[in-house]
Order: sequence, then structure tokens, then C-alpha cells
Amino acid sequence: MTSPRLTPVRPGHEFNQQALADMLHKALGEKPQKMEVLQFEGGQSNPTFRLTLGQSSYVMRKQPPGPLLASAHQVDREYRVMAALRKSAVPVPEMIMLCEDPEPIGVSFYVMEYVEGRVFDDVSLPNLEPAERQGIYQHLIDVLVELHRVDYREVGLEAFGREGNYYARQISRWSKQYRASKTVEISEMDSLMEWLPNQIPNDDTTSIVHGDFRLGNLIIHPVEPRVAAVLDWELSTLGHPLADLSYHCQSYLRQYEEGSLNSLDLKSLGIPTEAEQVERYKARSGCGEIRHWTFYVVYNLFRTAAIIQGVYKRGLEGNASSRQAALEYKDTCQVLAKQAWDLVDETP
Repeated sequence: MTSPRLTPVRPGHEFNQQALADMLHKALGEKPQKMEVLQFEGGQSNPTFRLTLGQSSYVMRKQPPGPLLASAHQVDREYRVMAALRKSAVPVPEMIMLCEDPEPIGVSFYVMEYVEGRVFDDVSLPNLEPAERQGIYQHLIDVLVELHRVDYREVGLEAFGREGNYYARQISRWSKQYRASKTVEISEMDSLMEWLPNQIPNDDTTSIVHGDFRLGNLIIHPVEPRVAAVLDWELSTLGHPLADLSYHCQSYLRQYEEGSLNSLDLKSLGIPTEAEQVERYKARSGCGEIRHWTFYVVYNLFRTAAIIQGVYKRGLEGNASSRQAALEYKDTCQVLAKQAWDLVDETP
């Protein structure tokens, strides 16, 4: 487990704290008092801060500084989907306020409640007992099923995305964003951008999708093996539910340290296998047999490679939340692209 690392506001991420404090006091209906601001380490996409007012804490997510890629860093989408899900079976923080006007602090932002719990960067869940690891991974799937069960029309998200044609639109989007952030030629990415559009399954099932559903974006209850809150909804939209499931299952394939379950003795750790996670999802959701699994996994490896390339490019330009962390992704896009293309070659 890692406790959320907090630092003073880092250079390049400064903002008008008094303007924020005034707005927050008004939203809460409380008398003004001194506000302490610390920045969370990480949060490569939208910089994240803890705001402390007296005995109460809140979290602010804002857009990063500098030029932004089109359709990226949409903090309003995060706010909107969590506000809509608040009364559902999906655990999310309570939303406090959204400001889409960049004038007060320089960029758009939102504030939500601070949820107590544990954050795990390492997917092997070190220092836990096997039964607790198993419980966390099983509840993770249960929460994902609950998300995909939500009637997006009933919660007011019918205009949150378009129904159908999800993978074609996503492949096009991430291909464009990869090209916009490309720093070196990666032949496997070119091959994937040609292969993927021709392999899309004929299935337009539509649900709310999180878009980045992984252990690192979950707050685990302080003492119980269950998810207390799902965070980081920036990439959420209406889409195909198996995109979320196969994204989660990347952890069983990826080869870089804390983000991978590859080569671990899962049985002794108590962590369900990829097949067990997929079977649990099928049983709980009633989705039936899953065909074209390789496509879904390859699609997500490609998408993750494109996203990480964007993080690396922002690091080069000095716009990432943590420049040092972003620059560590120098070769990750190429590694993921090669792994994805190897899966294509291995699949009949």
C-alpha cells in the first residue's frame, strides 16, 4: 500500500488559491477560513490537490497548464459522471462544485469530497494477506458490473456519448492523438492503426464505461477488502463494456513492474487469474460467451500506448503533472505496441 504522496504545489502548477478558497466557501455555505493546499504526486493527466479547511478535506482536480490536445483533460466529464452515479451502486465521491470558467484560477476545475482509504500502486498488493487480495480483486469486478448495469438514460447521461460504433471512434481518436504526440517512429503502432479498424466485432452493446478502470484509480476501504471509491473518470463515456474489462486485464499481460501481474505466482498471492476475473464478470453480468477477446486486449494495449505517449510528450514539454515521472515513460509506448502486435501474430 502507498499512502497518497503530498507535496507543496509544484512549479508550473500554481494557481490563485484565494480565488479558489472564496468559491469553495461559497459552495459549502461556510464562513471563510484559512485553506491549506497540497498537491498529490502522480495524476499525470489532471493535476490533483488536497484542500484542507479546518477539520474537513476536499480534493480538487484541474486541467494541466499549457496547450492541451483536443478532447483531452475534460474535468467537466469527470464531474458530470460522478455526480450522476452518486445514487447508484457504484462508489464515487460526493461532488462539491464545478467551474468551467478558466478566469478564477486559470483553468477549469472541480472539487469533490475526500474519501478515506488505501491506495495501491502495486497491483500485487504487497503486505496483504491472500484472502484480502482475493476480496479486493473480486469486488473490483463486482463494481465494474454495477457500473455497466447503470441505465445511462435514467441517470441523465444519455448525451454523455454516442451509442454504437464505439471502437471505430476510439481507434480513430487515439490514432490522431498518438500522431499528435509522436516523438519517434514505431512501426508496431503503424501496424496496429491499420489492423484494428478491420477487426472490430459486430456488437454495439452500450453502457457507461470508465475508460481507465484499474487498481490505481480505486480507493480501497481502510480495513475491508472492498472498493470505497472509483476515481479518475476523465476518459469515461458511453461505450462497449468489454473495453473496461479488457483494460483491467492488461495487468496480466503488461511487462513493466508495478503495473503488471505477469510472471507472478497468483495462486499463492490469492489474486484471481485473468480467466477467473473474466468468468466472474460473465457470471455477475450475464453477458454470455465473450468472443474476439484478443481484439479487445490488443485494442486496449494500443490505446494505453497512445495515452502514455501523450504523457511522455507533455513531460518533454514541461506540462505534465510530474515531469520526472512522465519522462520515465520514454520507451513504454514502444514496449506496449510490440506486445500488442505480438498478440496479433500469435492469434489465428
